Amino acid sequence: MKLKQVSLEQLNALNAGTLMEALQIEYIEIGPDYVKASMPVSHQVKQPMGLLHGGASAALMETVGSLGSVLLIDPETHYSVGLEISANHVGAAKEGMVIATAKLVHGGRKTHLWNIEVRDAQTERLISHGKHTVMVLPKED
Repeated sequence: MKLKQVSLEQLNALNAGTLMEALQIEYIEIGPDYVKASMPVSHQVKQPMGLLHGGASAALMETVGSLGSVLLIDPETHYSVGLEISANHVGAAKEGMVIATAKLVHGGRKTHLWNIEVRDAQTERLISHGKHTVMVLPKED
């Protein structure tokens, strides 16, 4: 199953007025089975000790996994919703940019499973690792 290739400009325009805009998440690459997005480690996404907040990392993870599922389905007949997100925060980021990569593990008719890594953009050091399960539902008329 391959992801639809849609312009990044078009996808990023959908973020206006959403959590993605507030966190400054930007989609940067779409491949046949993966999605990448960036997020700056700004004061808006840090916890009181000055480190990237785990919740911000989880929001970034869910964003890339969910977008991947949108690119797998027919939006005329179906929609997708996040069912579960789990994250292990194994590193810290204090500044710079992080990049999340969601790679498709399973693209079924009713569920999608994504493996997601958040890495420091400069050093490529792993910050968080997780999985995201998405449910695909039919639109009702």
